[in-house]
Amino acid sequence: MEGAFSTPRPVPGRLAPALAGATVILLGLPVFAVAGFPLAGWLLAATLFAAGQALWLVLSRVVQKPGSTAATGAAGIGMSFRAMAVGIPLVIVTATNVSVGLSAAILYAFAYSLELAVALHTYFSGDATIQPVSGGSDAGA
Repeated sequence: MEGAFSTPRPVPGRLAPALAGATVILLGLPVFAVAGFPLAGWLLAATLFAAGQALWLVLSRVVQKPGSTAATGAAGIGMSFRAMAVGIPLVIVTATNVSVGLSAAILYAFAYSLELAVALHTYFSGDATIQPVSGGSDAGA
């Protein structure tokens, strides 16, 4: 277990985690309809989840080269912005309509939690690869 976090692994795909979260959102619609929860809450959660996925898609295009520190930093800051981009509308809606905001927040939390769990499982179940560290250029040797 010592090397579980320090062993380099290839970056897994994002399709399975995104589909897992989207499945929670889609399965939430009949639950909201049958349980009598406000459908506006479901729509808000679905919209915020889709917007978060779109933001990730845009930011993943920014990081074209693995060695580009500036692009990686911009993508990291952009993904931090995702939390604010989701949290601020949820707080505003909850302040104006508690049932809509709370139902949206709970559904979004379930979808995001499953997305995160699938992403972590995919990452840690992948083959660990040890990449050699180059100490310099051997072009002249």
